[in-house]
Amino acid sequence: MESSSLILVVDDDRLVLATVVAGLKQAGFDVIEADNGDDAILLARRHKPKLAILDMRMQGKSGMDVARYLAANTDTGFIFLSAFGDRDIIDDAMRLGALGYLVKPLDVKQIVPVVRAALLRIEERPPAAAAPPTLPPGAFAPRDQNVAVGILMERLRLDYTRALDVLRTQARAEGRNIDELAAHMVDAANRLNSVPR
Repeated sequence: MESSSLILVVDDDRLVLATVVAGLKQAGFDVIEADNGDDAILLARRHKPKLAILDMRMQGKSGMDVARYLAANTDTGFIFLSAFGDRDIIDDAMRLGALGYLVKPLDVKQIVPVVRAALLRIEERPPAAAAPPTLPPGAFAPRDQNVAVGILMERLRLDYTRALDVLRTQARAEGRNIDELAAHMVDAANRLNSVPR
């Protein structure tokens, strides 16, 4: 099983793992899963996924351990999933070249735009580049900003770079900073998603 959109999901919480995997499959992605770091590395070697969603804190090998392996030995991009919003953890994730960071608990509807944005950033980055080209060195897009860019990509059918430009332009036009506008957009999308159909 090898696909241009193959995603590896790794979490030692079986409920979170099942929920994320089901949501991504429903969105049309090919998904493989592991509930520990050792199996994740084996699956990454065998299947060469385009993207990995890694739980930061697991028994045995952590998500950071898996990310270090991926960064050193593969072209697989990675997003971190954590119950913690600790700035030091986010800084460590950024230094490893993470394409995003999502804080639990989360709605699967929030993950899909971030995954699509990350996949496009992987396609757009130059060969052998560890960090995404759209963020300056030392920068790390906050969670809401990643989700807002994903929403714009979906709604306006834009690539990552263009969607980020649209978000920045709109923030300037409204006299807000980009994080404030992104948080507002994510809140509005969550409200729309919670309306019964």
